[in-house]
Amino acid sequence: MDFLADFFLRFIEQFQSPTLGFLIGGMLVAALGSKLKIPNAIYQFIVFMLLMKIGLNGGIEIREANLLAMALPAVFSILIGLAVVRVGITVFSLLPGVNKQDGIATAGLFGAVSASTLAVAIVMLEEESIAFEAWAPALYPFMDIPALILAIVMANIHLKKQEKENGEGKEKEKETKVNVWQIIKESLRGSALSALLLGLALGLLTNSESVLTSFYEPLFKGFLSILMLIMGMEAYDRIKELRSVAHWYAIYAAVAPLIHGLIAFTLGYIAHLLVGFSPGGVIILSVIASSNSDISGPPTLRAGIPSANPSSYIGASTSVGTPVAIAVGIPLFIALAQIVFDI
Repeated sequence: MDFLADFFLRFIEQFQSPTLGFLIGGMLVAALGSKLKIPNAIYQFIVFMLLMKIGLNGGIEIREANLLAMALPAVFSILIGLAVVRVGITVFSLLPGVNKQDGIATAGLFGAVSASTLAVAIVMLEEESIAFEAWAPALYPFMDIPALILAIVMANIHLKKQEKENGEGKEKEKETKVNVWQIIKESLRGSALSALLLGLALGLLTNSESVLTSFYEPLFKGFLSILMLIMGMEAYDRIKELRSVAHWYAIYAAVAPLIHGLIAFTLGYIAHLLVGFSPGGVIILSVIASSNSDISGPPTLRAGIPSANPSSYIGASTSVGTPVAIAVGIPLFIALAQIVFDI
């Protein structure tokens, strides 16, 4: 009982974070019918700034990092991304009233990674004075890209089976052939991954410490608060879209992020025992797994699975999945780590 009481006390304390306050504030503003709008160009710029800071910091850290210690968390990230998509597809295939292509796209989006959720986790860890490897956010692409590839491949396999059952010709099969390398290129060209990888490269190859400390770090929390406000408003607006599809998507979006994060926490704990992966790194891995892509994932899936209904997978992710991952998942994993690692 003492363990549970301590856990819930720590969990509730996380809700005092101003970052979560801005997210909830954005949802309330939208619910009250406010006409407040923040231009998309500003949103894109803020995301770029946040990911550049994360990337620069990670690149600087990688110079001194033990690459062998990074290898196991990276392998675990790949496995988690693939497992989340595979399990998600299986779950949706068992649910009534769910279109196969929509279910695959939703599983892919929840296997991919949210840059904004990652940024929130970093700020909350800093507020709690929980140290983590600066290269831990670089696990992002190791989970994100395999998840998107697997989802698109599985969707195209399903589409080919349907065409064969309908007696479609070989020409049609050629048109639906999956180009894995093209998917990888599109993922890497996405705005979120491009900014993160650019920051990593600059941090690794240049003496960028001065610009990081004098420019990016002072602006980080302020920009993040605006991003949370935007995401809160968009989350409320997307609820309307989600109502037009099966309610199973909302249930999945509410439960799946926490399950995915707990799986990652378990693997992260194993990495902690084997290679000394820090408690903060375990939290980062859990948050990455619990998140669902809100920037680069949707356009990649729109292109790769055009037959899927965006209202299902984007609605589930933005209106339910991301708020759950941020408002519930991050406090949950921090509180869990504080108990497990005694920090």
